[in-house]
Amino acid sequence: MSTQYSNDVIRDLIDGKLQWEMVKNIMSGQKDNSRFKILLEIEQERVPWDDKIILPLAEHLYIVEKKGGKIVKAACGHEFCEYRENWKEKALVFVRDTTELLNEIYEGPRACDPEKMILREFVCPNCGELLEVDSVPPGYPILNNFVPDLETLYKEWLV
Repeated sequence: MSTQYSNDVIRDLIDGKLQWEMVKNIMSGQKDNSRFKILLEIEQERVPWDDKIILPLAEHLYIVEKKGGKIVKAACGHEFCEYRENWKEKALVFVRDTTELLNEIYEGPRACDPEKMILREFVCPNCGELLEVDSVPPGYPILNNFVPDLETLYKEWLV
């Protein structure tokens, strides 16, 4: 049996305001059919534009419906590309590839060796929001996390 949570509880979940026990119950419990719809409504309320959010990709990053197509759009309104393309290739990228830059994040025994690992920080070119970070070996190509199958999601899962 699934538990239906209120919009306020889902909003607090998104904002990280719930106690761990509640988060654990929500994560491990059976999902109710309305949760995704509530999530989309909450995210839509938070952005300053009217394009319909189809799928949140990450914090501050969405796939939206725009003029019959689907694009990746930041919360600030910056439009990256068609959703099947790798939006990271259109972002600003800050690469932490020296001991000094890596030590700003990891220090001491957890410090990173820049010959074995770099951090790529993907930033919105419009508002400067950090959208994602990849930890990869030097020279590794830019990762494309995934391309969602939106048609199947909406036809078979969200009925």
